[in-house]
Amino acid sequence: MIADMKVEDIVGDYQEVSLQLYGSITRKILYTQIETSYPDGKLIVSTTDPAGIITHVNRSFVEMSGYREDELLGAPHSILRHPDMPPVAFKDLWDTVQRGEKWQGFVKNLRKDGGFYWVKATVIPNVRAGKVVGFTSVRRKPSRTKVDECSKLYPTLF
Repeated sequence: MIADMKVEDIVGDYQEVSLQLYGSITRKILYTQIETSYPDGKLIVSTTDPAGIITHVNRSFVEMSGYREDELLGAPHSILRHPDMPPVAFKDLWDTVQRGEKWQGFVKNLRKDGGFYWVKATVIPNVRAGKVVGFTSVRRKPSRTKVDECSKLYPTLF
C-alpha cells in the first residue's frame, strides 16, 4: 500500500493532484517546482520484486529521494512517480522489462519533500531459470540537454 503525501513533509509552495498509479491505486501527490540537482559521480541503485515493490536501495537513492530506507523498502517503486511523467513512458518500461529486455529512459522523479530530480534510468530484468524474478534499476545523472528535451516532450504525451 502506498500512502498519500503529507503536507508537513513538503518544502515550499505546492500543488495537489490525485495520481492514478499501476494496479488501480490512487495517491494524493503534493509537488513543488523545486529541483534537486543530480550529483556528479553518483549512481542510484535499487531492486524490486516482479510487481515493482522495492527490495533494496543504496545510499544515493535514500539521499536523492528524501525518504528513509525503511520507508522505501516494501513500497511500490511508483512512490517516486511525478505527475509530469506521462503514463505512456511507464507502460513502455513495463512492456519492455516484462519481455525480459532492458529499458532506458529519462525520468522525472518525485521527492518526499515534493521536489523533483531527473535521472537517466536503466532497468534490467533479473532472470532466473527463464523467469523474471525482479528488476534492477540503475540511475545516472542525465545531460541537461536531454532533461530540457524531455521537459518539452513529456507534456505532449498525455
